[in-house]
Amino acid sequence: MPYTTLQIAELFPDIQSIRCATMRDQVAAVWSEALSTGCGGKGWTFDEIRAIPFTLLAGKIDLRFVEHLNSCVRQCIAIEKVLNETFGDRIPVDHDALVAGALLADVGKMLEFDKDSSGRVIKGEFGELVRHPFSGVALAFKHGLPGSVMHIIATHSHEGDKADRTIESIIFHHADFVDFDIAKFLGKRAK
Repeated sequence: MPYTTLQIAELFPDIQSIRCATMRDQVAAVWSEALSTGCGGKGWTFDEIRAIPFTLLAGKIDLRFVEHLNSCVRQCIAIEKVLNETFGDRIPVDHDALVAGALLADVGKMLEFDKDSSGRVIKGEFGELVRHPFSGVALAFKHGLPGSVMHIIATHSHEGDKADRTIESIIFHHADFVDFDIAKFLGKRAK
């Protein structure tokens, strides 16, 4: 069942801050496909993805995947605002590409993750072969998103460490690792 942009906005309210309606709908279409085809082909419900841990790499912490994505988008918007207030147009930030890329950077995890027989979220067979930056770019390409958005998806994780990141990718990369590094810290304390 395809989800509408308004339905995707229930998970990710900041999708509405994307000014270009076409891009907003493309982001929603990527999420709709990822939700419908992920989890080893079984698909994910909204309740299921709201329950997914933020990361499988930090142990038992009480942070969720959807919360992380919303945190990163809000951090990106806040950084964009600070840069604009401080430097004006000397640091040009493409707001729509930044928000779309932030919302889609981890969309490939819907394909990377699966559930084991007990219902626990694990890295699935597909995820063992194809990490989320690659599957996320493939979905974004399929739905016609511009290269500026695909660049953020492709370079946000360690796969992008040897690439020249754009301004928007730099912003997202650091927002993403603020959350990730805090999650690792909390995971060590929880042991």
